[in-house]
Parts: sequence; C-alpha cells; structure tokens
Amino acid sequence: MMQSIVCVEDDPDIGRLLVGLLGDAGYPVQWVTSGKQALEHWRGASLVLLDLMLPDLDGLEVCREIRARDSSLPLIMLTAKAGARDVIHGLEIGADDYITKPFDGEILLARVAALLRRHEMQQQTDDSASDAPLRCGDLVLDIEAHRASLLGKPLMLTAKEFALLGFFVRHPGRTFTRGDLLDAVWGMEFDGFDHTVNTHINRLRSKIEDDPSNPRYIHTVWGVGYRFGTPDAQAES
Repeated sequence: MMQSIVCVEDDPDIGRLLVGLLGDAGYPVQWVTSGKQALEHWRGASLVLLDLMLPDLDGLEVCREIRARDSSLPLIMLTAKAGARDVIHGLEIGADDYITKPFDGEILLARVAALLRRHEMQQQTDDSASDAPLRCGDLVLDIEAHRASLLGKPLMLTAKEFALLGFFVRHPGRTFTRGDLLDAVWGMEFDGFDHTVNTHINRLRSKIEDDPSNPRYIHTVWGVGYRFGTPDAQAES
C-alpha cells in the first residue's frame, strides 16, 4: 500500500500541481487549504507537505501543533521565502526538510521519496534494536519506546533530534563531518544542509547541555565537524 500524503496549500494552482504530481507517482493525496483543516486531517498520513503562508494559522504554528502530538511524522515545509532565517526557523520548529517555490516536480518527488524511505528504515531499525536502552553518562535513550531522558528527566525531542542523538550515542568519541551526519541521519543531501545540521545540533545542545555555549556532550571540532562523548571523557581529552 502506497504511503499517503497530506498537502496543505492554499494556492489552487500549486495545490492542483501537487495533487497531480504526487497522484501520478502513486501516492494517495489529501489536499487541504488551511491550517485548521491541516490540524483536522494530518493524523493517519505518512507525510505532510506544509505551506508556510496560510490564510488562518501559518505553517509554523501548524508544524508546532503537529510536533506537540507526533515527533516522528515526516514533514516538509513549502516556502516562497528562501532566506536562511526562514529556513532555520522552520527547521527549529520541527520540519524535516524544506522546499522553496517555485520548485522542480522531479526534485520534490525525490525529496518526498527519500524522506519516506528514511523514515521507514528508521522504524525498521527501531523495531529490530535491542531492548536495552542506550546510555552515555547521564543520558538514556530507549530506542524501542522512542524516549530519551537526562538525569532521569524526560527530553522532548523531535524525530530528527532523537535520531541524531541516537547516532551520537552509538559512536562516542568519534568525529563526524556535517556531511557524515546528514548522510547518517537524513540519508540525503540537499541545498543548505549546513543549516540543517547546525540547527539540529544547536537544538540538541539547548536540551542536553547545562551551558550550550560551553557544551559537555556535543563538541565542535573546528574545521571538521562534531564529536560526542560523556562529560568525563571530554574532560580527559
């Protein structure tokens, strides 16, 4: 069964274009034209394509509402704003990817397929993972339950934040470039990937570090990328 997609787009021409592109590719598509409709219909979808500019609730608010209820649903932001600040804001809210308008249909379909494939692979990895939680210092990740905690207190992480932290915890002490992290966690390359990795690193630091400006877990290796380790191990190095 093909994975279903909810398209949230108030422009009728773009909406019809998305329905045609995705429908021809075999995806069941539901097209809604407002933020309120999106919040009524996103459940049960395999992926949400979400316009940033909507007539009632904007796309960022819709994304916040969805992420408060589902941290793992694949979500791609559609935006006519290509500025770095707008892109970073969308990623900070919890979008997995972004596509700027006007877009190339083949590229959009490739992004959709890649994100769905990555999500399915992550679910399979989670299903086959050991029941034993991953631990690094005071951090604990329960892959099966998709829960993380620090000093016994739960961490509210998006799907990508959880996947990135899980990758780090599985490979303590190793240094990874931004490209390494993008390939391991997102499974694809796209324009502006530095923004994506940097934004998620900053978000993780804000949630697991006592002082994000002086991190104990996620360290920057200047000119290379990032290295993860326990505070004790970082102090020794």
